[in-house]
Amino acid sequence: QVQLVESGGDSVQAGGSLSLSCVVSGYTPRTACMAWFRQAPGKEREGVASITTDGTTLYHNSVKGRFTISKDNAKNTLYLLLNSLKPEDTAMYYCAARPLPCTVINSLVPRFVSYWGQGTQVTVSS
Repeated sequence: QVQLVESGGDSVQAGGSLSLSCVVSGYTPRTACMAWFRQAPGKEREGVASITTDGTTLYHNSVKGRFTISKDNAKNTLYLLLNSLKPEDTAMYYCAARPLPCTVINSLVPRFVSYWGQGTQVTVSS
């Protein structure tokens, strides 16, 4: 059974930083494309950042230069470092996995995701 468990969400001031983690069990990031999505109240879920098996990354334009996605295959863990946070970054953040074959193409499109975590809340105040 595949499980993705996120942690690290918190309430911070604008300009602050957070580090999110996603521990994967029943699966391995080595054989999957991994990604972070987010969903704010009243808005659709959107892709934030993705990483393929060879380390290729893709970012939503709104987070480029501020967020960094990475993974540790040995620890079966996906990370998202959030810097220079803005109030508009407030959302529930979800870890997602898509098994091979996969590429960066469509990696930030929710309907192509196979597995979801339960989410971790990030709240940024001005």
